[in-house]
Amino acid sequence: MADSPPISGNFNYPTTYRIGAGRVVELAASCRELGIERPLVVTDPGVAALPFFAAILERLAAAGLAAKVFSAIDPNPAVAHVEAGVAEAKAHAADGCVLIGGGSALDVGKCIALLVRNPGGVLDYEDRGENWKRADGARILPVIAIPTTAGTGSEVGRAAVILDPSDHAKKIVFHPRLQPRLVLADPELTLGLPPRLTAATGLDAFAHCFEAYCAPAYHPMADGIALEGMRLIAANLPRAFEHGGDVAARTHLLMAAAMGATAFQKGLGLIHALSHPVGGVTGLHHGTANAIFQPYVMVHNREAIEARMPRLAQALELEATGGTRTAGLGGVRGPSGRSSDRNAFDAVLEWFLALRRRLGLPESLEGLLAPEQIPALVPMVLADPSLETNPKTCSAAEIERVLCKSIAGDLIP
Repeated sequence: MADSPPISGNFNYPTTYRIGAGRVVELAASCRELGIERPLVVTDPGVAALPFFAAILERLAAAGLAAKVFSAIDPNPAVAHVEAGVAEAKAHAADGCVLIGGGSALDVGKCIALLVRNPGGVLDYEDRGENWKRADGARILPVIAIPTTAGTGSEVGRAAVILDPSDHAKKIVFHPRLQPRLVLADPELTLGLPPRLTAATGLDAFAHCFEAYCAPAYHPMADGIALEGMRLIAANLPRAFEHGGDVAARTHLLMAAAMGATAFQKGLGLIHALSHPVGGVTGLHHGTANAIFQPYVMVHNREAIEARMPRLAQALELEATGGTRTAGLGGVRGPSGRSSDRNAFDAVLEWFLALRRRLGLPESLEGLLAPEQIPALVPMVLADPSLETNPKTCSAAEIERVLCKSIAGDLIP
């Protein structure tokens, strides 16, 4: 059988998005397209040390672009990282930002672009009320995003997540024009991603799609995007995890990550409301935290989300009685009913648990979070904006219970 043709595409939804192997070579031309001559290149220390990053800088210099690198970023970026980047951008007289990396670099870079020409600090733009109106959107620097992981989808997002050192809580920063103007999604930049990070970022993207799909708002476009994103992850995450050089699988995962971040404009939920503060307190990778919390939150939300599971089970090609993938879309068909909803929920839950085991990610917070830390976390969860669109309301006692079960590894309702 002939090899499949390379995957490549140009989209203008939700922003200008160009995907395909080798597309990073278009960066210099893309900068000129947006009028960027003095880019601040924002990345993390790991990416900055890779050969492909040096090649990117060489191409920018050859094109006559005066690039400056800022890489002082941690995996859970805080206010200080943004402040340092803003100072670097101003000193360089940057007229745009090129963001190369995973969610941390992309989030910090977007905040830098927001603040270089706008007043105040990054937390002045926390996603509450109309804080975003404090900024003049026309003064946000143009941004080009080049993701090197397939998880957060920050490359197409209008928000960023930044750690507030005053309370160790992750705060969501938002502006409608925080979204990068152009994305170059090159799967070749993700081929060296270690299996564990491939797994964690992939399940981060899955959590975005899942929570968006289950959010109670009316948004059929987001639902369709989320379902297809989950299908792509189910089909391609095991392949990329076990065969890191599979360019097609890596391409599909990049696309799924962008789809998740596009879909979650509909809303997120308790998974993210938990993982934000737990990640801030423990330093746990965001995708790993989402992967741990997902089944416990599914069980908690079961009554509110069961009716949505037959369509998801079909998209994942599951049998209604278990989490085994099938060749077609059979298994969860026929007339809608409570029994079929329950069967579909069980199938999706079993499938997720099996996938997480296959990927070798933790099944609980045992050894990662101590029970005595829970009382301080509960109010942080209640204050997280993601909780507002959880399909089921949550009391402080219920959140404490989910956290306790996540430590104990107890999925019994």
